[in-house]
Amino acid sequence: MANQKVWMVTGSSRGLGRALAEEILAQGDRLVATARKPEDLAPLAEKYGDAVCAVSVDVREPKQVEAAVELAVKAFGRLDVLVNNAGYGFIGAFEEMTEEQFKGQIDTNFWGVVNATRAVLPVMRAQGSGHIFQITSIGGRAANPGLSGYHAAKFAVEGLSEALAGEVRPSGIKVCIVEPGGFRTDWAGSSMGFAKPMEAYKASVGGFREFLRAGYRAPGDPKKAAQAILQLVELPELPLRQPLGTDAAILLKYGYEQSLAQLAQTSALARSTDAEDADKSATEGILLKLQEALS
Repeated sequence: MANQKVWMVTGSSRGLGRALAEEILAQGDRLVATARKPEDLAPLAEKYGDAVCAVSVDVREPKQVEAAVELAVKAFGRLDVLVNNAGYGFIGAFEEMTEEQFKGQIDTNFWGVVNATRAVLPVMRAQGSGHIFQITSIGGRAANPGLSGYHAAKFAVEGLSEALAGEVRPSGIKVCIVEPGGFRTDWAGSSMGFAKPMEAYKASVGGFREFLRAGYRAPGDPKKAAQAILQLVELPELPLRQPLGTDAAILLKYGYEQSLAQLAQTSALARSTDAEDADKSATEGILLKLQEALS
């Protein structure tokens, strides 16, 4: 197949990662599918044979991620697309979480992305091409009480990826931050953890905790999300950010509007802190030129 691509998808055992793995293989591409329990990927290997390499990877461990990338190149000769999908949620007020529970969110949801991204960059630079999809969330742009660890990690991935996109563009590597809303995966089910509740946070976090425990039927279809990512990889130019889901589009639009409204309220105080001899028009011109250089 002339346009056959080689993908690596972290967290391929279930949810969006599993849906994406199945769509990748169904269209005839090759895949390195990672999971902490590779036996969960056995059905893929049985169905698609040599087109898929199922690898045991804990994304928190850099050496394991590096080994998976080396396997991809050895098995398929190249690596065209990385999808950083592995992650999980954890509900609880910041004070309710233990240090270990909070750190677990950062280690998997942020450092896992760092480790995989770092491992693929030398390969993609040598090829002169590559795509990196960072699966964040609408929670990477707006925060909800009860998910401080998750949001801290996802906000960090967004900042990392925005800077990275500009750094690697001249090397032929494209970066896209994918921001899903609610999808019918087990993110709020078996993939979700809960801190021991404190009475002090019942008013601010308790309702959200019970909402998720009661079972939320999200609007998003993981298969359609996977198909959307397959469409993105074919675009000549990737958007820096791509929301997925009607709820994501609505919530992000609302968030941007709120940010602009707050900026309008706070701009006068912001501008009042310039030095007396500062040239405000020159500052604006310099910033515009900087943005043009970075775009």
